Amino acid sequence: MPEASPRGTYLVIAESLRSEIEAGEGSGALPSEAELMNVHGVSRNTIRRALKVLEADSVVESAPGIGWRVVRGGDRRSLAERMTDVITEDSLSVGDTYPSEAKLCERFGASRTAVRRVLAQMEGHGLLSTVHGKGRTVRALPASAIRP
Repeated sequence: MPEASPRGTYLVIAESLRSEIEAGEGSGALPSEAELMNVHGVSRNTIRRALKVLEADSVVESAPGIGWRVVRGGDRRSLAERMTDVITEDSLSVGDTYPSEAKLCERFGASRTAVRRVLAQMEGHGLLSTVHGKGRTVRALPASAIRP
């Protein structure tokens, strides 16, 4: 990569890999970390961070002895989409308590770090609000949940 991305090079690589996988170019095992390093011109750590983003979104999984492979079947939506959809799926209204980090980690099989990242995004978009010691509550309904 000729210049650093203000968004984070690893996120740009993660989105590039996600696009390739969704286009059907990535089936089965992904190229090795060394191959990905050469293709993208970045360090192993940057590739690993990109793969961890995709792993948190259940797009790829680590397969001991094989490397990284595409997750087949299941929900292909990003973790952010699935966590936003909790409001609709659980019939939550404005002011209702949003599930805890621990429950979200269990529900989606995601790391606490990934869940916290998405929760911060949801708060930034005005969907949730946090009261210290009380937890998170729904502040607004997502656009897809608003009925005409």
